[in-house]
Amino acid sequence: MTTARLFLSGIASSGRHGARPGEKDEPQDFVVDLDIEVEVGADEIEATADYRGVTEAVRSVIADGSYDLIETMAHDVAECVLALEHVTRVTAVVHKPYAARRLEIDGVAAAVTLPAGGP
Repeated sequence: MTTARLFLSGIASSGRHGARPGEKDEPQDFVVDLDIEVEVGADEIEATADYRGVTEAVRSVIADGSYDLIETMAHDVAECVLALEHVTRVTAVVHKPYAARRLEIDGVAAAVTLPAGGP
């Protein structure tokens, strides 16, 4: 068995999240980058984490959940990906573009890393 790292970047989705009044009224854009450690059993798609399944799982967390903090969203994204077959460790970085325009920055992001076996 081989251990490999997969990097998926730019997984975009919209959701109603935010701690400030009105932020959950309209969907906002979020972008997720993942660093995933997987165990690869063979040179076959079934022997590793399937990108399609990973991407669908991430988009589901963003679209279906409701979070005040992107830190909590990043944790739940990481937890969801870690639960997928062959995944042994994951770092999820959730970006909220344009979240802090009033501060004259492009956006904010939060990262959470979870190993297999718990937070």
